[in-house]
Amino acid sequence: MRFTQVDFGDVQPIDGYGQGFFRIGGQVYEGAVLLTASGVEPLEGLRDRARIMALVGEIDVILFGTGTEIAHIDAGLRAEIEAAGIGAEVMNTPAACRTWNVLAAEGRRVALAALPV
Repeated sequence: MRFTQVDFGDVQPIDGYGQGFFRIGGQVYEGAVLLTASGVEPLEGLRDRARIMALVGEIDVILFGTGTEIAHIDAGLRAEIEAAGIGAEVMNTPAACRTWNVLAAEGRRVALAALPV
């Protein structure tokens, strides 16, 4: 098998995650996070409308990592995000982390709002 080094440029990759934490760009963050090309912020949860909607114009899609299991996000928040022209993809946190790394490496305008596993 041949491995290829991925260049993330200035965007921080998700190096790992575990019970209650994420390791992003080599630094450990406890609890829920909001990750964009600009950096990492703590998140109050997936209903943190103000922080999420502040990304309008900066991103094309937001990934929601809902923890160990896939869960629905607030229908009102989803409608608000989609009305602003942003795609919303909901998946469990491990899948959301992998998807973030792929899309970020491609230079896509993406954000991740994730609960820890």
